[in-house]
Amino acid sequence: MPDLSSLSNLQLLDLRENHLDSQLPPLPKGLTNIFVSNNSFSGSIPEQLVELNELQYLDLSNNHLSGIMPPQLFSLPNIMVRFRSISKCGDALSLVDLSDNRLIGALPACLDIDSDKRVVKIHGNCFSFDTRNQHPESYCKDTEKDKGLSSGKKIAIFAAVIGGIVIVVVLLLVVGLLIFCKRHHAERTVIRHVTPKIVQDDPPLGISAELLANARIISQAAKLGTQSAPAYKVFSMEELVEATDNFDQLAFLGESSIGKVYKGMLENGTYVAVRSLALCRKYSIQNLKLRLDLLSKLRHPHLVGLLGHCIDGGRQDDSTVNRLFLVYEFVPSGNFQCSSFSLNQLFASADTSPEKGLKWSDRLGVLIGVAKAVHFLHTGVIPPCYNNRLRTNNILLDEHRIAKLSDYGMSIIREETEKAEAKGDGSRSWHSTKSEDDVYNFGFILLESLVGPIVTGKGEAFLLNEMTSFGSQDGMRKIVDPIVLTTSSQESLSIVISLTNKCILPESSSRPSFEDVLWNLQYAAQVQATADSDQKSDTTSQSELQLR
Repeated sequence: MPDLSSLSNLQLLDLRENHLDSQLPPLPKGLTNIFVSNNSFSGSIPEQLVELNELQYLDLSNNHLSGIMPPQLFSLPNIMVRFRSISKCGDALSLVDLSDNRLIGALPACLDIDSDKRVVKIHGNCFSFDTRNQHPESYCKDTEKDKGLSSGKKIAIFAAVIGGIVIVVVLLLVVGLLIFCKRHHAERTVIRHVTPKIVQDDPPLGISAELLANARIISQAAKLGTQSAPAYKVFSMEELVEATDNFDQLAFLGESSIGKVYKGMLENGTYVAVRSLALCRKYSIQNLKLRLDLLSKLRHPHLVGLLGHCIDGGRQDDSTVNRLFLVYEFVPSGNFQCSSFSLNQLFASADTSPEKGLKWSDRLGVLIGVAKAVHFLHTGVIPPCYNNRLRTNNILLDEHRIAKLSDYGMSIIREETEKAEAKGDGSRSWHSTKSEDDVYNFGFILLESLVGPIVTGKGEAFLLNEMTSFGSQDGMRKIVDPIVLTTSSQESLSIVISLTNKCILPESSSRPSFEDVLWNLQYAAQVQATADSDQKSDTTSQSELQLR
């Protein structure tokens, strides 16, 4: 990154999601907004940031920043005021997002993660508090050590490696050419006989066995989520029988079109969710193992973690199997089917369960989390993972109301032959073969976040017809959830309504990408945070006037 400090008229810097991997550059002092999330910026947070007296918004989330936060950063004059001489924060500070970096130490007391004055996101660091959502301090310090090589040494090492590779490649080419000339006929015979049986299988969705074997994660954004995750394990049938008390009815959590789910406890005391999956076709063990290996690579903070599997049946690689058990992390504040803490229930309107209804800013946080997960599934792995069964019942919330998507990636190991799941007067197919179909299904999640599940139960055709109500204030008041109406700003709500309309367009090519979906939701959240902050400031001013 070049030195930007000479750009004296620059006020907004937006570098989000550009795969930038340098240190943060020197910046002009007139900046009011800095958005650099979802890159690979490294090093410590520059002390120069405390000199940006006009700064109002700063988003550093999802980078590789390390070290201790400069304490003066939270006392910038345009966004901070003194806070009873204990620490420095201010009413204009509405959003602090430092998540998924490598920061250590402590924060000012006013940045309380449970405060109702501002949104504070700090998960995925090594802070000394909120330990449940932090990495151990050694994780961040080890990262700093790994990055301690000077750029000169790195260049020298890189040059040496490249030189060695070139020499080895030349030698291999020479040796290979000699062997090929002498044993050409024999080599062809061997190739015909050792071609594995799995290559002859016909995987669904056009995923070849070679592509499955070479599947890999390409997204840098998922690395923090994978490093703290437990190692993937192959469970025995005996372990699962013991964990679920022989699949006792008391352990039964629910059933969907793809199988039953049981709660279990492993020998080490860890609670898990065990899904019994009936396969619609028989696979060889070897073929299925390749598919499971790809599924195991799908790790992200907003995906319910897959901990392992158990293949019931054949013991040899060339035998076939049609029953499989998948072992997932257990989400303690919800389950896999309509718990009282599932997103479907938390979207409930104020008329039915006001104590559980999420206000608009919280709903946006949930939607952003799910959108990040799906964006990773579409762009963070090769081959991309579509057909992710996107619906509110498959979105779980943990005890911190962090969204986690379940039932993702089933198309990798199971051919979708689902008939339409009739609900009300219409339904949509969950058989998706491209990203636009996931976008379409996510559009209905957006719609439910606006209108609530009570109206949603009337069916898709009803909802599509009611979408016309968003065009007028009276119609909006009739269809939109009262909690949303009372806790949202008009601009933020309009952004999401417009996005919803685009996601459910009949022509798939006209729908936005998930990158666009995520950007619009994050923008709507920023607009809402600004509106909430302004409202609090007005309320405080009125209270002070009344006291005078």
